Amino acid sequence: MGSLKLEPAQSRLDLLADPVAKALSVWPAEAPIDADQVMVAPIDAELADTAAFCEAYDVGLDVSANCVVVAGKRDGVTKYAACIVLATTRADVNGVVRRHLDVRKCSFAPMDEAVTLTGMEYGGITPIGLPADWPILVDARVAATPHVIIGSGVRHSKIAIAGPALGALPNAEVIEGLARPV
Repeated sequence: MGSLKLEPAQSRLDLLADPVAKALSVWPAEAPIDADQVMVAPIDAELADTAAFCEAYDVGLDVSANCVVVAGKRDGVTKYAACIVLATTRADVNGVVRRHLDVRKCSFAPMDEAVTLTGMEYGGITPIGLPADWPILVDARVAATPHVIIGSGVRHSKIAIAGPALGALPNAEVIEGLARPV
């Protein structure tokens, strides 16, 4: 995983947002990996954005995953979801995601809403520890990647986790074609 100095996430709670740490403490027994196999590494918070991070830490875009929060509306009701896609792709928000959520209009959630609702820092949002009622839509490419790097809930660290484990999170659904190549 490039030049990252990985440690078990449960031993470095200082590198995780509170909702992420809480989620790891109740990690599902049926998950494809144990919670102690979720790793974390400190990074420079100024390098948290994907392109800068990958370049600085020698991590390929093909193993770097982004978690984007989307908001969809129908009949005045807003639905939120998280989309997990590789950095080499972009979520099909107006097609696949909109249809999957059964909403008329869908877009990226505004930054302040995403931060408030997740309890995580913008640029570090991760699918681990999201609100329990949110669907987690995982692109099939992510679930097929042996190990991916993703946010930790804060900008000063990253999590390394098996791609299949992301697809097995509570409320997660692996979707073929969720994202399109850039």
